[in-house]
Amino acid sequence: MNASEGWRARALGTLAWLTRFRYLKFGLVGASGTVVNIAVLYLGHEYLFQAIEGPQGKPWASLALAIAVATANNFTWNRLWTWADRVQAQREAAIASEEVRAPSLGTQLLKYALASWFGIALQYVLTLWLAHLMHYMLANVIAIVIASVSNFLANDRWTFRKS
Repeated sequence: MNASEGWRARALGTLAWLTRFRYLKFGLVGASGTVVNIAVLYLGHEYLFQAIEGPQGKPWASLALAIAVATANNFTWNRLWTWADRVQAQREAAIASEEVRAPSLGTQLLKYALASWFGIALQYVLTLWLAHLMHYMLANVIAIVIASVSNFLANDRWTFRKS
């Protein structure tokens, strides 16, 4: 094994060790959601909704679309990766006991959206408020970071709680 392969193996091993921590997984999913959010916000504000928002206007419609698309992205990855062990445990409990029923995908998505509403509202309001003080893209990133803690706690304790 050469130095490059050794470094790569150590980096992958470290990443595997770090991803065992649920909040880190949540953070990585959130980072992907941030990229999705910013991309959709930019495309919406600069192209899709330019006629109603204007170049100097506030990104009302673009921000709503960006949050919706990023929420769907984050739910999908959190369900498949961050809380995959709990989703699997719920399925196994439902199979083992006829009294326990695993939540459906739609039910979990609804719970995820309800659990995240405060963070979504907080992000929306903070972005619009901070956009008066700085560039709307930077305002959005700051708002996302602030809202992430409430989203994690709500989803960890309600949406994907242990059976």
